[in-house]
Amino acid sequence: MNKGYASPGRRPLRVLGTAGLLLLANACMVGPKYQRPAAPAPVAFKEAPPAGWKEAQPNDGALRGKWWEIYHDPRLNALEEQVAISNQNVLAAAAQFQAAKASVRVARAGEFPTVTAAPSATGSGTGGSGAKGLYTLPIELVAYQVDIWGAIRRGVAANSAVAQASAAQLENARLLYQAELASDYFQIQGLDASLQVLDTTVKSYEQYVQLTQDRFDGGVASKGDVALAQTQLETARAQLVDLGVQRAQFEHAIAVLTGKPPSDLSIPAIPNQAPPPVSTIGIPSALLERRPDVAAAERQVAFANEQIGIATAALYPSLTISAAAGLQSSVVGDLFTWPSRFWSVGPQLAQTLFDTGRRRAQIRVTQATYDATAADYRQTVLTALQQVEDSLAQLRILAEEALITDRAVTAAQQSLEISTIQYRGGLANYLQVITAQTTALQNQRTAVDLLTRRMVASVSLIQALGGGWDASQLPSSQDVRR
Repeated sequence: MNKGYASPGRRPLRVLGTAGLLLLANACMVGPKYQRPAAPAPVAFKEAPPAGWKEAQPNDGALRGKWWEIYHDPRLNALEEQVAISNQNVLAAAAQFQAAKASVRVARAGEFPTVTAAPSATGSGTGGSGAKGLYTLPIELVAYQVDIWGAIRRGVAANSAVAQASAAQLENARLLYQAELASDYFQIQGLDASLQVLDTTVKSYEQYVQLTQDRFDGGVASKGDVALAQTQLETARAQLVDLGVQRAQFEHAIAVLTGKPPSDLSIPAIPNQAPPPVSTIGIPSALLERRPDVAAAERQVAFANEQIGIATAALYPSLTISAAAGLQSSVVGDLFTWPSRFWSVGPQLAQTLFDTGRRRAQIRVTQATYDATAADYRQTVLTALQQVEDSLAQLRILAEEALITDRAVTAAQQSLEISTIQYRGGLANYLQVITAQTTALQNQRTAVDLLTRRMVASVSLIQALGGGWDASQLPSSQDVRR
């Protein structure tokens, strides 16, 4: 401990030495510099865009912001708005992002010294002597480690990358649940369209039951015709009732997605179906910027890279500075006078001389972890490309199938009309009518199902393209450090 005035010749040297150490702390950073891993990105997608869609030009983004508004459905818009603010899984992801940001601030604290104060007052005495007091007001710099090799800075960068990955995961959660809600909504729309078809069919079958009953009463039809007509009617009624189970389940799922109990949400019938909307599709390389899950995977690679640098820094000596200063006096009135001051400062250099290769093995561990994380990133990119191609193929094939099914619906309806006329004229038995009815209903329901699948596929394509998000919305490293 040094007490009182410092030597005029030595004090400048100490100041210069301390300044030199602080400059040295920012002079070196060992370990690899981060570069985004190369990822497969073909020039164009294998599948052509759906009818009406087009490939986006470089400055022509496919979608922006609230992607669901492309469907022009106010009811869907209102439901989607609830996902970001009420869905519990999204709120959990948001809380995880806030925790990741706080971890960055914890890591940044290592860049600065920790200063503590522990004032005290003690008394002592012997025999008949009076008590003596000692009053101390120390301020201590607790073991500040100088970041010579960049381990602390890399730790901050690593935590920043984790926070950015968490932000991307939050956006991915929003996109996932928004897309799930839209899919469920269009499933309900398809079920309502099927309910409408079945309701019309039931009314038609009731007329056929009356027709066969009248013909039976007139002695020109058998009781078997009446039974067949009644069977067809009740089968259609059962199908009509059964669709209610699926509709209720989708409605309950939408309620939970919007953060509500199922009992709090009822969705009125929405039987009017429209073909999928059209938009633009970016080039494959744009997925690297538009998919939040790809962005999250890339930030994880950046984190793994920083871990290599931290492990490498452990090979080099560490420099720790401890310092203390304060006031001390046996008379409380003299505590704040200049002669009562004291101070001490001292650096400590430490180096591990032998550890049986533990530190170098740890570097190899971090390098292998980086390689695995980079492979996961490339796999995420490949999966994103696959999902886009799958959705493009699905939309194209379903559109072709829908055209064929529409022709089949028209032909089946004509067949039913002809069979009914022939039955009324006694030229055909009722089994022929039943067959035509069954075929017509199957084709009508298939047409409705295809349109529903096309709508769901369009949602899948938008989700595969990243929704309305892009990497420019990812918080910067400075943003997550605040």
